[in-house]
Amino acid sequence: MTRTVTVDERRARLARRHRLLADERTDDVAAIADSVVALHSTDPVTVYLSAMVRMRHPSVEAIERALYVDRAVVRHHAMRRTLWVATPDVVRLMHAAATRKLVGPEHRRTVKLLAANGVADPEAWLADARTQVLAALEQHGPMTARSLGTRVPALRQEIVMAPGKAYSATVSAHTRVLLNLGFEGRIVRTRPTGSWVNGAYTYAAMDSWLDGGLETPPEREAACDLALRWLRAFGPGTTTDLQWWAGWTGATTKAALADAGAVQVRLEEGTGWVAPGDEDLVEPVGPWVALLPGLDPTTMGWKERGWYLPAGAAHAFDRMGNAGPTVWVDGQVAGAWDQRPDGEIRTRLFTDLDRSHRSAVEERARELAELIGETRFTVRFPSPASTALRK
Repeated sequence: MTRTVTVDERRARLARRHRLLADERTDDVAAIADSVVALHSTDPVTVYLSAMVRMRHPSVEAIERALYVDRAVVRHHAMRRTLWVATPDVVRLMHAAATRKLVGPEHRRTVKLLAANGVADPEAWLADARTQVLAALEQHGPMTARSLGTRVPALRQEIVMAPGKAYSATVSAHTRVLLNLGFEGRIVRTRPTGSWVNGAYTYAAMDSWLDGGLETPPEREAACDLALRWLRAFGPGTTTDLQWWAGWTGATTKAALADAGAVQVRLEEGTGWVAPGDEDLVEPVGPWVALLPGLDPTTMGWKERGWYLPAGAAHAFDRMGNAGPTVWVDGQVAGAWDQRPDGEIRTRLFTDLDRSHRSAVEERARELAELIGETRFTVRFPSPASTALRK
């Protein structure tokens, strides 16, 4: 018989598996990334705050060491064209199951833009620029886009984006060339040019940064393995949840679930799936509170969010569905937070909480302010609730 997984059990699974309980925390950054499949990196702040909330001894330096010294985790574009940080094994799966599909469309778009901006033979121009960029990185090691522009003059070619439109903008060709090479898995974003909150990176040749480069399995095999990892971290979830998270077609999603041997369960919203062998009942957990950053993988792990997102908490997301910084209480979004210019962490609760939970929220806010210290940042995808708090 198909087992029913209740909302309370889903919330207990989430708390344990996403390391949001004190006894589940670890200082192993790679293990943290694996526990949620991958950390979101579109906003550079998210990587650090998502990891630190799950660490026994939160440390920016430990995360930087994992990223740039040990290279236990790597930054790469993948599902939904999003930038992620994941272990090398997961990056290879993501590349095969998601990123490769971006290469052709992005290449054609770049060629079309070059032609529209007066480049006579855009295919030859692009091939030559790619070759020169890779040669420069192989010879000189990690470099900024600006430094590459001094060694590869072609990268300074100006490209008008959306000519004639109100939102038209002019960018240097390096924007498109580096993006294409990243999607191909030929280069990787390494250290930022500033502090940990900075989103401008240096670039390195992937083969020189990651042993074995991005040798990847066949697409279908990778999709199966990636679906299994999602099920173990986020299951039970629906077909719609996985399809949205992975950015796949319906056909690819159904095939991945079948190949993974996903086990059907019953959820409030209908049919859900868990990983094979993961059907057993999960025991309840005690009270817990966490302040998660914008785009945290827990908040962004499902498309159908009613079981952890009360109706009054909808403005914790922007109109595109991107999560701002959230306050989590016992497995649901109970509020929002933001850092004010003076460094204070301000919170706003969407639901009534008892005294002990309110005290815990205040304590988490104090701990976060202390951890961040003098660093100031602006959320890249603020929600209406976090924007109001900042003002």
